[in-house]
Amino acid sequence: MDSILEALLGLILGAILMYWVFSLFRKKKNEELTKQQSTVLLDKIKSVCKLVSVEGDFAEIYHYENTRGAFMNLLSSKKKALIVVKAKAQIGYDLKKLNLKADNEKKRIILANFPEPEVLSIEPELEFYDIKSGLFNLFTPNDLTKLNLEAKTHIRQKIPESGLMDTAKKEALQAVLLVEKIVETIGWTLDYSALEITVKEKQNLEN
Repeated sequence: MDSILEALLGLILGAILMYWVFSLFRKKKNEELTKQQSTVLLDKIKSVCKLVSVEGDFAEIYHYENTRGAFMNLLSSKKKALIVVKAKAQIGYDLKKLNLKADNEKKRIILANFPEPEVLSIEPELEFYDIKSGLFNLFTPNDLTKLNLEAKTHIRQKIPESGLMDTAKKEALQAVLLVEKIVETIGWTLDYSALEITVKEKQNLEN
């Protein structure tokens, strides 16, 4: 009788031990899978990189003039041109600057901070009018490269007063909702309660 009880007790203890080992293995496997999911998810969001939210078209008239001295500055030679600068500026967000944290236990991504909008690109087109080269001061390919850089700088200086940055800030919620959609693709949730976004703003965008 004692041997039967001992055998039965041994089976019960063995079953408990096997269940404990199995539960520990399954928990460890689930934790590894969850961590892998969060890593893949964060990489997926970062792979979006930059999100353009606003585009602006600019047209400016730019007067270019350059004077160069010749023969020990005894003579001066001037070149000038009238340039029409047409440019497209793209304003948006660099999603690599998102402050994201993974809560593996609750399967949620916490968005603690959202970056400010920035100029993502400026694509200028230059049209030259009334080009006049000096006798010792001719237009060169380097001048065209320099003028392209100056045109970009000129347009960049115009962006703050254009209102594009303010418009991009209003479009920030759209970028947040895009990140939320990405997070939801693998069954996680995005917690952006730390951001100052009202329910009314979200409803207006979703409608």
